[in-house]
Amino acid sequence: MMKFITIDDESRIPKYQQIIDSIIHNISEGNLVIGQKIPSINMFSEEFYLSRDTVEKAYSILKQRNIIHAIRGKGYYINRTTLISKTNILFLINKLSSYKLKTYNSFINSIGPNTHTDLVIYHCDESLFLNLLEKHKSAYDYYVIMPHFKTENLNHVSYTAQVKTAIEKLAVEKLVILDNVKLGMDKTYVEIYQDFENDIYNALKEGISKIQKYKKIMLVYPKKAVYPYPKRILNGFRKFCVEFKLDFEIIDKIYDNMIIKNGDLFLTIEESDLVNLVKQAKEDEFVIGKDIGIISYNDTPLKDLLGITVVSTDFKIMGETTAEMILNNKKGKIKVPFNFIERDSL
Repeated sequence: MMKFITIDDESRIPKYQQIIDSIIHNISEGNLVIGQKIPSINMFSEEFYLSRDTVEKAYSILKQRNIIHAIRGKGYYINRTTLISKTNILFLINKLSSYKLKTYNSFINSIGPNTHTDLVIYHCDESLFLNLLEKHKSAYDYYVIMPHFKTENLNHVSYTAQVKTAIEKLAVEKLVILDNVKLGMDKTYVEIYQDFENDIYNALKEGISKIQKYKKIMLVYPKKAVYPYPKRILNGFRKFCVEFKLDFEIIDKIYDNMIIKNGDLFLTIEESDLVNLVKQAKEDEFVIGKDIGIISYNDTPLKDLLGITVVSTDFKIMGETTAEMILNNKKGKIKVPFNFIERDSL
C-alpha cells in the first residue's frame, strides 16, 4: 500500500490531511479495497518520517468518517469504498419539520454528486448538540448549522456560551450558519438567515389591506413548545399591530371549545393549532376567508392545497443559496426572502 501514498514536504497542506486525502484518493482509484489492511500508526510514521501524533490524527478522522475501522490486536482496515467524496458535509438541524426538510432537500439537489452530506437532528438540545459537535469536530469539510436551542423552561435561545465556544473552535472556512445568525461571533463566515422580527412585520404589511378588515387579530404563539420559537416573531407581530392600531391578542394555543367570533383573524405557527382552528371553525359554521381569517407561519404543500394564506421564508432558496456558497467557496451574509402568500383563507 505504501507505494500509493504521497506526502509532499513542501506543501502547505497539513501532513495529517495529506494522509487522509491520499487514502481517500486511492480508494476512489481502486488501489485500496474493502477489508484491506493498512499499515499501523507506527509503521506509517516510520515510513514517512512523520510524528506518531500526525498519523494518529489522520486515522482518527478516517475512523470518524467510517472510512477505516480498527480491530483490536489486528490493526486498521478499509471499511468502505462508497460515499467517498471530495467534500463531506455535516448538516445539523434543530428539528425535523416539513420546511426544514425542504431546505435540506433543496440543498442536496443543488450541491451536486461530488459531495456527501450527513443529516443530523439535535432536537434543540444543547447537550446533544455539543456532544455531536465534539464527536465530529474534525470529520467534515463543512458544518452547516441551524442554531436553535431551548432552556429548561422551554424558552427559545439562539445560543449559549458553551454553544458559541464550541462553534468558534471550528475552522471559519468550514462554517455555515443557517436560518438563525444571532451568535455574536466576530469571524467572517457564511450566514444565510431569516430576520424573524422584520420578516413577519414586513410580510404582514403586504397584506394590510385585507388584515384591516378584521375586528381583532390573534397570534397563536406557543409558550411551552417542545421546539420553541424565537421571541423576535412576537416582537415583529406587536410592532405591526401597534403601528396600524389593530386590536390584537397573543394566545398560546387553540383551546378546545374556544370562543371564535365573526371578524376574528388568527395567525397560527404550529400545525396542530391550525388543524384545531379549522376544525372548530367548521363546527361553528364559520366560513374561513369570509367570517374569519387565517394566516399560517411557514408554507407547506398541505397549506397550499387547503388554500391557507401564509407568511413564509423561501426554504427552497435557503437550501440553494447554501449549496452555492459552498460550491463557490464564498463568504458573507445573505438574507433569505420572506413572503406574504395570499390564498382563500384571508
